[in-house]
Amino acid sequence: MKGVSKDFSKAKMVEFPRNVIAGHDVLPEVKNVCTNIHSGIVGTMVTGENTYKAAGKDTISYLDGYDVDICYTGNATPENIEEVERRVKEKGSTFILAVGGGSKIDIAKIAALDLSLPFISIPTSAAHDGIASNRASIKSDKGSKSIEGASPMGVIADTSVIFNASYRSLASGCADVLSNISALNDWKLAYNLRNESFSRSAYSFSQFAAESMIDAADFIRPNLEESVWLAIKPIIISGISMSLAHSSRPTSGSEHMISHTIDLKYPGRAMHGEQCGVASIITLYLQKGDWEELKHSLVKIGAPTRASELGLSDEEFISCVCEAHKIRTDRYTILGKGVKKEVVEEICVRTGVI
Repeated sequence: MKGVSKDFSKAKMVEFPRNVIAGHDVLPEVKNVCTNIHSGIVGTMVTGENTYKAAGKDTISYLDGYDVDICYTGNATPENIEEVERRVKEKGSTFILAVGGGSKIDIAKIAALDLSLPFISIPTSAAHDGIASNRASIKSDKGSKSIEGASPMGVIADTSVIFNASYRSLASGCADVLSNISALNDWKLAYNLRNESFSRSAYSFSQFAAESMIDAADFIRPNLEESVWLAIKPIIISGISMSLAHSSRPTSGSEHMISHTIDLKYPGRAMHGEQCGVASIITLYLQKGDWEELKHSLVKIGAPTRASELGLSDEEFISCVCEAHKIRTDRYTILGKGVKKEVVEEICVRTGVI
């Protein structure tokens, strides 16, 4: 079968979270999850000062009988990863708890893979779909780079904790999942034209996540914890699709390349998922997909649909779309070898992005 290896002896082992617990006030389940992964009683918690206050302190209170070292860290940089790994080895930890947003969980993924240790993901926000995936975004002065990490052995998504994070973060996570539609179109294109490796199960998981988010868009709104419950399931399923594929392909295509270009040229203007959502309007138009349905879903959720809402001028956004094909030359997408500036400008006007 095209794009699928028939030599199963070479197939990579697929790892899924052993326990996925999501709902109101589920943080006390952390001790049961730690017990179920059978990795001893000495651990390291990777967190930040604010995220420790949000959930880390309570997590520790539920782990009586465990010896957990609190390791405060910052962004997911090579230096911070190295320091966390040093602390884990110094403590002699046999498991890692990641309590925080994307950066803390990404650091834990890399450390867990490098040290061959299990880790548990305890998100305090849901700004993107990485809380249950094996992909980590590492930041440097050259931008962000997606690399493989460990899949979490457990995910504990307490909606009462995530609800206390900004609604903007949740809307960003929803937009990130909605952008799967664009990523899947690119993956199918690469499979058909370039015989790229393809996983039907990973494709189905990612598609289900995006479609579920579209269905829930009418009911996801600020100041409502039920919104977190509706959003968190597709976000987790989207992350699992990457573990299935051993790649970010099910959730990352041309729209993510545009987002990464924005990060490189204009860092700190907007959130990752926000950028992917707006970029997907453009890439879906190029793919002849239903960009209007995507845009309507973003509007319902309260996520950006215009370049100005990302803190970018029209010219800045257009330049990012025109240059995005240079970000990952190994990944075939609808952007091909680049799209002419006048074409990008016309699409942006037609879709209302500028």
